[in-house]
Amino acid sequence: MTGEAWFAVLADGERSRPAAQALRPLAARTIEHASGRPWLLGNWPDGRVTVAAAGAARLAVIGLCPVTAGALAERLAGVRGPEDVEAAAAGLTGSFHLAASVGGRVRVRGSASGVRRLFHAEVAGVTVAADRADTLAALTGAGVDERVLALHLLSSPPPYPLDTLCVWRGVTALPPQDCLLIEGDGQARARHWWDPPEPWLTAAEGAPALRSALIAAVGARTAGVPALSCDLSGGLDSTSVCFLAAAALAPTDARARGAHLPRPRLVALTWEGRDPANDDAAWAGRAAAHLPHAEHVVPRRTQQPLWYAGLAGMEVPTDEPGPWVRDRAALAATARLMTRRGSRLHLTGAGADELFTAFPAHLHDDVRVRPLATLARLYRQHTHQPWPLWPVLRGLTDRRDFDRWLADWAGGLARRPSPPPGGRPRPCVAWGEELRMPVWATPEAVRAVVGLLREAADARPLPLAAGRGQHTALAHARASGLRVRQLQQVLAPLGLECSAPYLDDGVLEAALAVRPDERGGDGRYKPVLKEAMAGIVPGSLLRRDTKGEYSADLLTGLRRNRPALLALFEDSRLAGAGLVDADALRSRLTSLHAPGPDVLRGLDPTLGCETWLRDRAGGGPATSGGAPCPFP
Repeated sequence: MTGEAWFAVLADGERSRPAAQALRPLAARTIEHASGRPWLLGNWPDGRVTVAAAGAARLAVIGLCPVTAGALAERLAGVRGPEDVEAAAAGLTGSFHLAASVGGRVRVRGSASGVRRLFHAEVAGVTVAADRADTLAALTGAGVDERVLALHLLSSPPPYPLDTLCVWRGVTALPPQDCLLIEGDGQARARHWWDPPEPWLTAAEGAPALRSALIAAVGARTAGVPALSCDLSGGLDSTSVCFLAAAALAPTDARARGAHLPRPRLVALTWEGRDPANDDAAWAGRAAAHLPHAEHVVPRRTQQPLWYAGLAGMEVPTDEPGPWVRDRAALAATARLMTRRGSRLHLTGAGADELFTAFPAHLHDDVRVRPLATLARLYRQHTHQPWPLWPVLRGLTDRRDFDRWLADWAGGLARRPSPPPGGRPRPCVAWGEELRMPVWATPEAVRAVVGLLREAADARPLPLAAGRGQHTALAHARASGLRVRQLQQVLAPLGLECSAPYLDDGVLEAALAVRPDERGGDGRYKPVLKEAMAGIVPGSLLRRDTKGEYSADLLTGLRRNRPALLALFEDSRLAGAGLVDADALRSRLTSLHAPGPDVLRGLDPTLGCETWLRDRAGGGPATSGGAPCPFP
């Protein structure tokens, strides 16, 4: 059982007693059903769970949400059954899980982006839900599912619909768009709770709602905090968050706030890139000049942790593998720098690229309703950023359904397990990019992933949205949500809570209501976000249309930490499990030349899997409560 923050949800019935008895010694906190039976058990920080009661009904908001218990009780007054819960929660802002206990029935769900995720498993004959997979793995004695671990070599997190597969046997990940209904006898079923909006709005039409949603999302995190920190990379995404935070923290009424109270502190953190041509830090400095009440922290380049530093003997606090391991030293330094300045909550711009970028897949949708305009746009895009036109035009004629595309991806992966040769980048107008396994993956690992893809195709899953452009944006947003969730698990034990306002449900809905073709293209850079931030972010900063590039940081980190990387794979747990060829991996790492795209793309997921598996096998958090690791 982990020593980190977690919670579990139990049914309101006598059959849940054994599961409750197993959890009680591990839980510092318990919240009961109206019946007196345990409902929520776990460990969570003060102020992160708000509960309301009305008769036999209970409603809990778990996470970052400014709602008070009194206001939540007013919402609960109209709840007669689990089906009324979403109406009661309408308009709540922030990032949170929502749980209800009504008339002996339980309903619980996370967030649409996956930042707040939910898992469930059978414990002593009843369904138990939890926000961490390893909580349930420890209760059930579950081991690692080698097939799903192989999937994390392909991509971590895996792409939709494989992102709902759990790396722990017997533990099920609830899809973000579903809630879980648990009856009094402990039996459970999933039900849909969220659908993306139809993307009908232009950028100008959608900007006001997006502006309001972003103000509310950041405001949900600033209420009552003495200090708050933010990333300030110099890019539009983090710059917007910083200015939103500064506006939310500014006193609006001296009498209401109390003239004697100190102004909440805002700390902005900028890491400089190693490439002199990277102008992110310069733009960050310009932004900071417009934030006179913020402390701008810019560590010298000589003080900045290298990528891939600190790998030896590292603890892995995440419940699943992830590519964050590359940035482990920088994350630890961020926590030290920000907590020393009083911050306990750190905001990031994650998710904005996924929501405010026009993925090329939208061309496949547009060409069917506006063929001439779409072809003209494609030509203009080709002149702005040269694309190989013939593959794109051929892709526009593709009429495969989502499940057929998945099956074809599996077939291509089986025939060509290694990444295709390099060349000019080809924009993807299919349902998604057909990722390839790393060149060091064993045939057994490739077969495992091919099998999972074929099983997914046979289940005939629906895409996340009818149009490819909207589906692609939402799939990428979910992947970003799962990565942010892991950053939260990494930083929280270091005393710093990480949060991404762009991935709140309200912001997600406002952004996805804008037509994909309006989110960019034709040389426009994030026009929806720029329109929404007009008047909040200075116009001189909104005119930036570049983005920093960090290949110099990556290659420097690889070169200087190559001995540690090689040592890590000398006694590879993945190799022992038959999933990677350690000799092939070391050969790529020791190449005299700069690593190719195949190495750079596959290294981070592989590194994440290797360190995670080592920590599990070595008695790390997930196994210390008794969950075995199947590998020697």
